[in-house]
Amino acid sequence: MSIGGKQVGIVLVSHSASVASSVAELATGLAGGGSTAPVAPAGGTEDGDLGTSAELIAEAARSVDQGAGVALLVDLGSAVLTVKALLAEGDELPDGARLVDAPFVEGAVAAVVTASAGADLDAVETAAREAYGYRKE
Repeated sequence: MSIGGKQVGIVLVSHSASVASSVAELATGLAGGGSTAPVAPAGGTEDGDLGTSAELIAEAARSVDQGAGVALLVDLGSAVLTVKALLAEGDELPDGARLVDAPFVEGAVAAVVTASAGADLDAVETAAREAYGYRKE
């Protein structure tokens, strides 16, 4: 369960600021009424173009960190590489930050719902990863 009542933070990293914000809105909306786990979008570059920004990702991670860990979900390509580089540097992201290999939209919803229920980082990661198995038929 959560560490001392603190929730796992979620960062949604996309090449597009609008995609990251929209997925954050969807995930928090589907998490139900009441308070949800802290969620921050980190999309695009500082000047509003498509791409990824280490600075925006690190800032978003710090903004959702409550001491229970931070799950970073990414859309594709350079977003993965940017988060991996930040994790390798070791001092840009909060302790307990983790790249979660999950589908971006479904994984975000599962992560936010699970974190909002007070689950720990391992459970949040598991829920997000399990979204790979969601069938749409």
